[in-house]
Amino acid sequence: MRLVMDLHTHTISSGHAYSTLIENVQAAEKLGFEALATTDHGSSMPGAPHEYHFYNLLSLPKRIGNVRILRGIEANIIDRQGQLDMSLDLVGRLDIVLAGLHYVCYSGGTVEENSRAMAQAMANPFVDIIVHPGNPEFEISPEIIMEAAAKYQCAVEINNSSLVYTRKGSKPFCKKIAELAKEYGTFVSIGSDAHFVDRVGEFDGAAELLQEIGMPEELILNTSQKTLDAYLLQRRARR
Repeated sequence: MRLVMDLHTHTISSGHAYSTLIENVQAAEKLGFEALATTDHGSSMPGAPHEYHFYNLLSLPKRIGNVRILRGIEANIIDRQGQLDMSLDLVGRLDIVLAGLHYVCYSGGTVEENSRAMAQAMANPFVDIIVHPGNPEFEISPEIIMEAAAKYQCAVEINNSSLVYTRKGSKPFCKKIAELAKEYGTFVSIGSDAHFVDRVGEFDGAAELLQEIGMPEELILNTSQKTLDAYLLQRRARR
C-alpha cells in the first residue's frame, strides 16, 4: 500500500503538540509525501488557538518545498446534535475539515447519543472526515455510524495513534468500522494524529489493520491526491 499524504497532524498551535508546521512539512518531504494536512484543534480545546488562527491559514502557501499544504482543522463535536465548535463561515474557507469527540469538549452520553452526535456531524457537508470514531471512551454503534457514513458519503478515519499509542482498546471498534466501510464502499482516511514531528506519516498500525481486512486501496483517501480531490469536491457540492 502506497500512502502519499498524512491527513491529520498538529503543530504547537494546538497547545499540547510540540512541533512547528515547517518541521512537520520537512518530515513529510523526507518521507516522499506529496501532501500534508495541518489540522490543529478547534478553539474549545484547552490551549487551542483563537479562531483567527484558522482564518489566517489562508496566508499559508499552497506548497512548501515539494509538499502540498492542506489548510485544515480538527474541529470538536460539542453536543449530542453534532454541532461543531467553529463557525460554518470559518470551516467553509478551509481545504479540509476533520471533526471528532474529545472528553474536554463533549460531555459524553449513551451509545445511541454518541452515535447520533457523530452521525449528525457527518450530515454536515462542511465536515470531511470523522476522526478516531473507534475511541472506546465514547462508545458508539459501528453499524449506526457506518450507515450514516454511507448515507452522507462522509469518510471516517482509522487513527494510527489510537491503535499504537493512545485510546487503548480502540482496535476492535476500528476493525469493525473498517469492515463496514469496505462492505458499504465508503471512504476511509489514515491519520497519524501526530503531536510531535517524529510521528508524522507513522501509519503502521492503521495500514496493518486495513491490509488485514483487505480494504481496497481505492477507498483509502491517502493513496492518491486525485482520489482525495474528487472526494473533497463531492463534499463541497453538497453545501
